[in-house]
Amino acid sequence: MEIKNVLKIKKFSDDAKVPVRQTSGSAGIDLCACINNQDKKIEINPGEMVFISCGIGIELESSEYVGLIFARSGLSVKHGITLSNGVGVIDSDYRGELGVGLHNISKNAYVINHGDRIAQLVVAKVATPEIITVDELNNTDRNTGGFGSTGK
Repeated sequence: MEIKNVLKIKKFSDDAKVPVRQTSGSAGIDLCACINNQDKKIEINPGEMVFISCGIGIELESSEYVGLIFARSGLSVKHGITLSNGVGVIDSDYRGELGVGLHNISKNAYVINHGDRIAQLVVAKVATPEIITVDELNNTDRNTGGFGSTGK
């Protein structure tokens, strides 16, 4: 019998933490820092960007899914630690180690310790439409109105 809705996780490091869902209603699972330097910590100075390994890899069920890495709201709002690329995308065929680019947008240094929860992973269905080139696009009420065109 095949089990459906499974996220396979491989540990690349013995001391990597396997992510867990914090509550039954959590959409994401927390990714933890896997820091293998002597101090087991990384300091992120104001304005600095760092890449932190998670020590794990994942296997998504099929190409119908994508892994999306989002910032943890507590780190962002309380400490100014955000993702350097906004949202990380893990394609269904990627099998390497996951890592998180963090950016300190605050005025204070912040220390990430080994095992700290640094981001969250959400697995979502993704549409992969066939791409075609056309001469015209269908008109809409909004049409070409861009940024701010619909009001505040």
